[in-house]
Order: sequence, then C-alpha cells, then structure tokens
Amino acid sequence: MSTLFAVALTIALPAMTSALSQALATAKAMESMARQPEAAGNMRTALMTALAFMEALVLFALVVAILMWVKV
Repeated sequence: MSTLFAVALTIALPAMTSALSQALATAKAMESMARQPEAAGNMRTALMTALAFMEALVLFALVVAILMWVKV
C-alpha cells in the first residue's frame, strides 16, 4: 500500500509543479510579447524550448514511478 502511495506522489508532485511552472512561463512570455511584439519570434522559440524541458522532467518522473511500481 505504501508503495502505491509513493508511486502516486512520485508522478503527482512533478506533474502539478510542471503544470504551474508552464502556466507561469507562458503567462510571462505572452505578457512580454505584448510589450515588445518585434521580439515575439525569439521569445516564442525560447518558450517552446523551456516548455519542452519542463515536460521532459515530468516524463522522467513517470519512468521513475513505473520503475518503482514494478520494483526494478
């Protein structure tokens, strides 16, 4: 039972933190693009790269959770 709780926390906490971080990063990027439209292309590229890295960390947490679940 405690293993399932640990697995649930292993995936839930990174997923929630990543979702909040992605929302904050996107909001700040949109705000910056509205202030300085000529730099929107560069900001968009940086935003997409940052969002990809944030999502990759959640996928790593999912792999760790699966490994914990099957007890490898």
